Amino acid sequence: MDAATQSLATFTVSRVPAAAPDARAIARCAWRVLEEIDYGLILLSATGELQHANQLGWSELTRARLLKLEHGQVVSDSVGVTQELRRGLQAAALGRRHMLMLRDDGDVLPVTCIPLMPAEGSGTPVLLMLARQSATRNLNVGFFSRTHGLTAAEESVLRHLCEGLQVKEIARLKGITPSTVRTHLRSLREKTGLRHIRLLAQRVAMLPPMLPTNPTLPGGPGRLATQ
Repeated sequence: MDAATQSLATFTVSRVPAAAPDARAIARCAWRVLEEIDYGLILLSATGELQHANQLGWSELTRARLLKLEHGQVVSDSVGVTQELRRGLQAAALGRRHMLMLRDDGDVLPVTCIPLMPAEGSGTPVLLMLARQSATRNLNVGFFSRTHGLTAAEESVLRHLCEGLQVKEIARLKGITPSTVRTHLRSLREKTGLRHIRLLAQRVAMLPPMLPTNPTLPGGPGRLATQ
């Protein structure tokens, strides 16, 4: 075999596609991706029947704070909230994204209704995207603290800082003096290399989400409504 023929043979072998991956494995990976998103995701039919929810979506439904599952339908204990949700679903079914601010007794839940296949008309599935998780409710702060060698006390102050609390509020909540809080803040600046506390809170808020797996939710992480 001459050099040209050998080169062509090598090129041809390298272009042979690998064996097609198992479709079920791809589907499992696709659903698993939804679990790493720091938003509750609830997939509904245009009439409100639950199709799927990721872990954070199930968490909201099982808490039954503003939304809950009842006979396969996502509804609310509040008639007004249920009606507002239905209006959002109807708008999405017509191909229009719609933002809702669901409210009841002081609780507020921002929700976006997203039509997934508007070309399908009124039968399009609708994705409910719930408000983003607070940075202090996922694992970001813990991992950030370990990466920079923060103490438990410094991590606690950082969490309160990310919640928007001021020095005096943190001191009062933790039962320490404001000067002690400022000492922790000075240490935080030194260990992270960030000169301003505002930049520190922004840095944590910009971190990719790291969510805990909660095996106590229905069906484990994520669940199809038919499972």
